Amino acid sequence: MKTKLLKYKLELAGVILGAVAGWCYWYFVGCSSGQCMITSKPVNSTVYGAVLGALLLSALKKNKTNE
Repeated sequence: MKTKLLKYKLELAGVILGAVAGWCYWYFVGCSSGQCMITSKPVNSTVYGAVLGALLLSALKKNKTNE
C-alpha cells in the first residue's frame, strides 16, 4: 500500500489540489441559475477539478525507461 502511494504521489497531489480548486470555483464563481452542469453543484465541480488536477500533474511525470 505504501509503495502505491509513493508511486502515485504526484497524481494524488493533483487530485487533492484539483478538488480544492474545483470547490473554490463553485464557491466563489459558481452558477446562480442552476443551469450549468459542472458548477451548479459542489460535488460536480469538485470531482471535475480532481480529475483535471490528476490529469494535469500526471502529464508532468517523467517516464522511466530501462536502457
